Amino acid sequence: MGFVALSAFEVANKEAGEMLYDLHVLSEEGGPVRSSFGMEVATRPLEESGFDTILIAVGMEVPTTSPVLARYLQRVAKSTRRLASICLASFVLGDAGLLDGRRATTHWLYARSFQERYPKCQVDIDKIFIADRSIWTSAGMSAASDLAVGMIEDDHGAELARTVARGMVMYHRRAGGQSQHSALLNLATRSDRIQDALAYAKANLGKPLGAEELARAARLSPRQFTRLFRSETGTSPSKAIEALRLEAARLLLEQGRLPIEEIAHEAGFGNRERMRRAFMRTYGEAPQAIRSNAGPLAVI
Repeated sequence: MGFVALSAFEVANKEAGEMLYDLHVLSEEGGPVRSSFGMEVATRPLEESGFDTILIAVGMEVPTTSPVLARYLQRVAKSTRRLASICLASFVLGDAGLLDGRRATTHWLYARSFQERYPKCQVDIDKIFIADRSIWTSAGMSAASDLAVGMIEDDHGAELARTVARGMVMYHRRAGGQSQHSALLNLATRSDRIQDALAYAKANLGKPLGAEELARAARLSPRQFTRLFRSETGTSPSKAIEALRLEAARLLLEQGRLPIEEIAHEAGFGNRERMRRAFMRTYGEAPQAIRSNAGPLAVI
C-alpha cells in the first residue's frame, strides 16, 4: 500500500505533461526487496542523497529501525525539504528522534504504543495526515494517497491536486484533518439502496433529510427503508444522519475557515446551539474547543 503514494506523483507527471517528480525507490542495502505479500521491488541503496522529499514505508507490523537507517534519516533531515512516513513508518521517524516536539499521526490501532514510545511527540490520532513543518506523517494504509495528493497541492496548487485525485479515482479527496474513523464505514451497509441513501445524505447534509426523503433516494417505501436501514446498520436513520453531520462539522471546524454558525447550517444542524449539544453528547467537547485543539498548524 505504501507504493500508492508514488502512483499519485506519477499521475501528477502525466497530468502536467512534464516531469514534476523524479521518483526513486531506496532500501538500506539496495537490490530486490520483498514486499509483505511477496512481490519483489528493485531498489537503490541509501547512499544516494540530494532528494527534495523522502517518504518512508514499512510492512504491516511495527518496524525495527536499524542504526544505519536512523543515522541516514538524521543526516538527510538537515538538507531534505520534506520527510514523510506512511502508516507505521512513523515509528521509524520516532526512532530517529525526528518527532520530538512535533505533531504526528499513525495507524489508529497503534496510537497508545506510539505515544508511550515517543512521549515528546504530540500524537494526534484523529487525522488522516499531518504536516508539521518539514515532517509529514500519515495514518494507515490508503491514507498514503491522501498524503501524496496533499503534497502535490502544497507544491503545485489545488487544481492539479484535484486532477490527480480524479485520475486515481479517489471517491473523496480527504483533507489531512479528516478523522481516521469514517461514519459511512462504521455504518457497514450491505445493500446498494441503503448505500445510495447514505451517499445522498452525505451530499445534502444541509437539508432536513427526513425518513421519507431518504426512502425516496433508496427507492423504497418509508416503512421498508426504516426496517432495512436498522437491520443493516444497527441504528436509526436519524442517528446515522447525525453521525454524518458531526463528521462533516468536525472537519470544517478543524480546517478553521468558516464561522461556527455557518458550519452549523452547512452541516445541517440548523444553529450553533443544536450543534453544540450534539458535540457535547458525542465528543464531550464543544465545537469551539475542538477548533482550538486543532491549533494554528496548517494541516493540509
